[in-house]
Amino acid sequence: MIRRIAIFSIASACLAGCTTMAPSYTRPDAPVTATWPTGPAYRNNAAQAGDPAASDLKWNEFFVNPQLRKLIALALANNRDLRVAALNVEKSQALYGIQRAALLPTINANAGSSVQRLPADVSGTGQSLIARNHSVNVGVSAYELDLFGRVRSLKDQALEQYLATDQARRSIQISLVSEVANNYLTLAADRERLKLALDTLESQQASYRLIQSRFSAGASSELDLHQAQTSVDLARVEVARLTTHVAQDENLLTLVVGAQIPVELLPTVLSSVETLRELPPGMPSEVLQRRPDIMQVEHQLRSANANIGAARAAFFPRITLNTSIGTSSSQLSGLFSPGSLAWGFVPQITLPIFDYGRNKAGLTVAERGRDIFLAWYEKAIQSAFREVADALARNGTVGEQLQAQQSLTEATSESYRLAQARYHGGVTSYLNVLDSQRSFYGAQQALISVNLMRLSNQVTLYKVLGGGSE
Repeated sequence: MIRRIAIFSIASACLAGCTTMAPSYTRPDAPVTATWPTGPAYRNNAAQAGDPAASDLKWNEFFVNPQLRKLIALALANNRDLRVAALNVEKSQALYGIQRAALLPTINANAGSSVQRLPADVSGTGQSLIARNHSVNVGVSAYELDLFGRVRSLKDQALEQYLATDQARRSIQISLVSEVANNYLTLAADRERLKLALDTLESQQASYRLIQSRFSAGASSELDLHQAQTSVDLARVEVARLTTHVAQDENLLTLVVGAQIPVELLPTVLSSVETLRELPPGMPSEVLQRRPDIMQVEHQLRSANANIGAARAAFFPRITLNTSIGTSSSQLSGLFSPGSLAWGFVPQITLPIFDYGRNKAGLTVAERGRDIFLAWYEKAIQSAFREVADALARNGTVGEQLQAQQSLTEATSESYRLAQARYHGGVTSYLNVLDSQRSFYGAQQALISVNLMRLSNQVTLYKVLGGGSE
């Protein structure tokens, strides 16, 4: 009998390796073009020979600023969203382990004793008696022979869910790296704006004191004095506003990093941040299929496809087995005596006959679930294509915009200098000086914004091309 049970266990394991009734999976065609958009906005995106793909470029190779590198490393160690994502991966891995274990018989050992007094009228002997039974058994309980692949389909579904969760973690890490970098750049830009506003306030206060002296000497009008006072007050308002923005930027960066940021890791001004590496766009089919968010949705699609196999198997019989072998005796001393062998073999088959459409509805649910994930997969590819195309469009034009803004800043600087000279020479009013000063200040602030946009777009392009996961 022991030999029979061993043979049965081996046969059960072989049966568990049967194929499933899930549909054959084929990766859907991407609902986007095979090339990135072309036109005036994309002319500066040509790749250089030997350039690495973004997904192959580690984040500490892309970001060359040492402060930013340390800040990203601190965020990867402390950010709570990334920590939750990692825990979800461990949880889904454990759930997959549970489902995978159902493919093989679970062997349990149990021992028990029972003592029971039977009264005379039910004992069958006409006298009361005390019945004792002691047993030790090893056996398989409620093991399903996976003849139609139901359990294996559920195992495949759990595996794909685990893989999807791992890709979700990678996607969160990419977003975190990008968010830390963009917040760092925004803080640097606002600090540079604040420095510019403070310098402007100091300049306006010096001009006010000069005009006040000229007014006292009768060389300037009261209108000039009030106009100078207005420019000082406007500069004070700007300083207060930007001081608030800098404080809020620091608070946001601390939240994203998940820990108190050392002062030495905070940026000073945007101009001190080194230029980031240029990236080739690559081919859409290669880029989009390597993005973790696309891979996540595809694993979910494969999971839904495997679930159809389980739903189809529900139409067929389910065979479960309960087996045991051991020893039993009325006395503890006789448990392992000759003749105490006890065994049991209880197969059970369940065949659905009338379920009032329950299994059919379950199959419909599984099929529609697969169709929903297919639509999500296609939408994810379209969204990813749009993200890359937008970043490439900005990358192709931001260089010209930066050059034009630098030229504009230089022109307004010269206009401001000439307006001041003409005012001091008595040729024009102080109002022209104020107009030139406002134009120069606005051009300087816009130059900071364009430079921030250029660096932020490089970070965004790195992110949407799938870089930063490791």
